[in-house]
Amino acid sequence: MDGLLFYGLTALVTISEAVILVVLMYYYCVSVFGWKKHTEEKDYTPTKRFALITAAHNEEAVIRYHIESLKKLNYPKELYDIYIIADNCSDNTAEVARQEGVNVFERYSKKRGKGFALEWMFNELYKMEDKQYDAVCIFDADNVVSSNFLLEMNSKLKQGYKSIQGYLDTKNPNDSWVTASYATAYWSMNRMWQLARYNLGLSNALGGTGLCLDYQLLKRYGWGATCLTEDLEFTMKLLLNGIKTAWAHDCKVYDEKPVYFSQTWRQRTRWLQGHWDVALRYMIPLIRKGIREKKWYPIDGAIYLFQPFLIMTMLFNMLITLVAAFFPEPIYASPLTALMPGWFWVLFGVLGYSYPMLGLFLEGAPRKAYYYYITYPIYGLTWFPVTLVGLIKHGNQSEWAHTLHTRGISITSLE
Repeated sequence: MDGLLFYGLTALVTISEAVILVVLMYYYCVSVFGWKKHTEEKDYTPTKRFALITAAHNEEAVIRYHIESLKKLNYPKELYDIYIIADNCSDNTAEVARQEGVNVFERYSKKRGKGFALEWMFNELYKMEDKQYDAVCIFDADNVVSSNFLLEMNSKLKQGYKSIQGYLDTKNPNDSWVTASYATAYWSMNRMWQLARYNLGLSNALGGTGLCLDYQLLKRYGWGATCLTEDLEFTMKLLLNGIKTAWAHDCKVYDEKPVYFSQTWRQRTRWLQGHWDVALRYMIPLIRKGIREKKWYPIDGAIYLFQPFLIMTMLFNMLITLVAAFFPEPIYASPLTALMPGWFWVLFGVLGYSYPMLGLFLEGAPRKAYYYYITYPIYGLTWFPVTLVGLIKHGNQSEWAHTLHTRGISITSLE
């Protein structure tokens, strides 16, 4: 093998291995701070007034159950209003919502997607001079919301937080191995990633639903988040302006997860298209902000945005290692691989597979979740092609794909 090519490939593999190890070890170190949930002093006296906004596209099968959960919130009814955006609907979503006695706004536009619908609704809200709100809460139409949601958000706002994300749970974890994998990922992420960052004083990430934003904050900075992952875009926009997102671990939004692999493929591809777009626009500015202001939380935000790059780095490393196995002579000689004995890599692999299970244990996941865990690596491995397709298609931020929701579940069956 040509000497220059040999050394070049060796350098690339070594760098990729180092990047993978450093970033993953950072994630593991941060996650340790999610092992313990600290007791917080909370003021639950209701004083804040909320506008609850839900963007719904052809959701007649589930919208009634969503509205039911909002009407059952343990919060004074005069302190919150419910707004449903019937966004480019071709079914009876608007009619069903009106039957429930809530405010319905119908929107028809060529600009499709949740980000555009929310931008439009916020502008409608600003025109309502007779309405005075302290905060806006955003939901998806397939969600059912825990009864203490506004009490918790009210408490967080009183503590001075301007951007808050609630706990994202799953309402249908036992429907298939796909929904079980989603539930496992979210239970683990809520505890080992979101709670850990909150405990460390870093910024959390908005999750698209179950979030609360200070009304004046929204008016001051504007929404402006219209890519395929509008929640991630707005999170990073706030970080660039020095505003961290807080975490409310004790109030939940139960989300309907895709049942079939074809559905999760489309959904996660859309997520990665948006993630690539936000990463390419915000990662470098966040690093610059962190260095300039000598603050870590913007750099931590950039590290989160680095995830698709990390997945592609891992894919490159795996493919090179696979190809090298078919050569009679070594095609590269990574010093890092030589330094780390075989047992280290075995241990690292076992840790990667088993560590999310700690999140299940800490969150008190049902016993059935552990039976489904055998399928979790399959779900994890599919992130490689999903991330690659997301990169290829990231330039198209208008290719919005609707996920069909059919599981009408009452909040009373979950609480």
